[in-house]
Amino acid sequence: MFEHLIHFDQHLFHIINHDWANPFFDSVMPLLRTPKNWIPLYIIIVCFCLWKYRLRGLVIIALIAASAGVADFTSASIVKPAVHRLRPCRDPVVAKTDMERAICGSGYSFPSTHATDHFAMAIFMAIVFCKRWRWVWFWAILWAALISFAQVYVGVHYPIDITCGALYGSFVGWLISRLFYWLEKKFPKWVPTI
Repeated sequence: MFEHLIHFDQHLFHIINHDWANPFFDSVMPLLRTPKNWIPLYIIIVCFCLWKYRLRGLVIIALIAASAGVADFTSASIVKPAVHRLRPCRDPVVAKTDMERAICGSGYSFPSTHATDHFAMAIFMAIVFCKRWRWVWFWAILWAALISFAQVYVGVHYPIDITCGALYGSFVGWLISRLFYWLEKKFPKWVPTI
């Protein structure tokens, strides 16, 4: 059963990495997965929180950062070393046909920390902001999904790495959103009511 899942994962990786190859994806996907390219978005989020909620917006900013921080630390420092799954670009068999479009990371593959971090932030923001702005759900999930998909396309992660990273990150984002609502009730003067 487990071997069938691994073979399916490798087959799906091959489809995304090879069969879906095209010049547009070749130029866009490496850009999507590069963290520094998202700095303008992070600045917009910070400015929005400060503009809309003043100093209380710092709570939202801190919890967005906490979502990414908790997801990143637990996935990269606890789960990856425990699972020891090689990246496609380092797997002796898969690497022979892997179309590498980005520098292969030195760490392990499962789960994808990119997926974990971005889904944690996306789910937190979607839950917190959805009462007032329902469209946040769509754009937040699309943002995290595109970054995650890019990880497979450039050849540094398998689809299962992305899927499990996204699920775990979503759980972390949901957990941090519960903390936000607890703080909102406990300290209404310091935490913005969304």
